[in-house]
Amino acid sequence: MRLKSHWFKPGAAKSPAEQASAMAFIVFRVAQNLLKRMRGAHFDIDAGPPYFAFLREVLVFLVAITDRMAHARLDGPARQEFTVALVRHLARTLQENEDHLLGAPPAGEPSHADTFIDLVNQITAHYAEFGADPESADTAFEPDFAFMRYLGRRLEPTLPEKDRRWVVEQVMAAEAPEAVAIVQRTMNDLHDPAPRRARRNTMSGE
Repeated sequence: MRLKSHWFKPGAAKSPAEQASAMAFIVFRVAQNLLKRMRGAHFDIDAGPPYFAFLREVLVFLVAITDRMAHARLDGPARQEFTVALVRHLARTLQENEDHLLGAPPAGEPSHADTFIDLVNQITAHYAEFGADPESADTAFEPDFAFMRYLGRRLEPTLPEKDRRWVVEQVMAAEAPEAVAIVQRTMNDLHDPAPRRARRNTMSGE
């Protein structure tokens, strides 16, 4: 999965909100790619509500990961600005997709964006109980065994019964490490102030 993750325009340092905007684009693509890889591994993730139930859980996991990575780079107010903006960008993108494919919720019910934000507020508190691999560097966050295992457990109810016994192993052995590595690399690149030369056939976060 190739993603353009450097800033190519010279100038002032990017604000936390600007960083979050670029990061949200990439986090959403990483989540979609993880879902695609799971389908490629023969997990049945049906189009419609199961698709979005799965995608929401992966996005919450990646929000928790990205917030931990931001902790190593930003002070308290900047980290809060970054993470709030990240979640709002993801909520808007998710709502656009769900409204388009499933329709908006009935009048009086929470929007798809609000449902996602509520899930983030609830489940990131659970992820906060988990830690990092002891060998992680100061500016890196490598989630520990329990962190990634919890993602697998959260995904179990979104899958058919026949796939549930395998999802934790698949997520921990292949999908979560791949996704975390891409997010880590992107965070490093986006916080590198040196402009880079653009490459062809890539996607920009700007």
